[in-house]
Amino acid sequence: MLSIQNLAAKYGPSQALFDVSLDVSQGEVIGLIGRNGMGRTTVIKCLFGLLQPCAGSIHFDGADLAGLQPYRIGRMGVSLVPEGRQIFPTLTVEENLLATASKSGGSNPWSLHTIYQLFPRLQERRSNMGNQLSGGEQQMLAIGRALMTNPRLLVLDEATEGLAPVVRAEIWKVLQRLKEQGLSMIVVDKNTKALLRLSDRNVILDKGVTVWRGTSPELSAQPELITRYVGV
Repeated sequence: MLSIQNLAAKYGPSQALFDVSLDVSQGEVIGLIGRNGMGRTTVIKCLFGLLQPCAGSIHFDGADLAGLQPYRIGRMGVSLVPEGRQIFPTLTVEENLLATASKSGGSNPWSLHTIYQLFPRLQERRSNMGNQLSGGEQQMLAIGRALMTNPRLLVLDEATEGLAPVVRAEIWKVLQRLKEQGLSMIVVDKNTKALLRLSDRNVILDKGVTVWRGTSPELSAQPELITRYVGV
């Protein structure tokens, strides 16, 4: 479904990515792992057309994404739950969800009804403004808003960061349900233990380079890799 090959990118004169490669198959969950500043978010920016790579390629369903505007990439079926949530603060919960609604998801598209089934708390708060929600509720809304685009590939950048443990646990359960429904995902998260329970394969980035790729059981069997590339 997604193929990123030998990706390189710069912020002005400073190079952030040197050689990053990863791929995602239909129904697969990929964990994108690494310390802060190692290039994970930069890969996401390149994927969504928010930063133009200086080398390498990104293809989705065989289509070259080079030079495409972010909204065109979104219409192709790629959706983002951004770091920091970035919900619309002066729209209600329901307006936030309807703002991104799409009917392009096949025979069972995501709708207000199915989002409220996934997150009953959002239905309870549907008339509240985005800035009246707790951090956990905002994160649920950010995920729901992304799902309303009816994506084929969902990308989550630090979706559990800064949340209370009980809310983090709920988010992980929701992601597991999405996986069981066959949704392809790329997940960036600092909680490596929880991530490995969800992901099928993982890619470790270090200083803008892909340094390891493999399955979750393979990575779980090599805790020294996690210590080397993720540990503080």
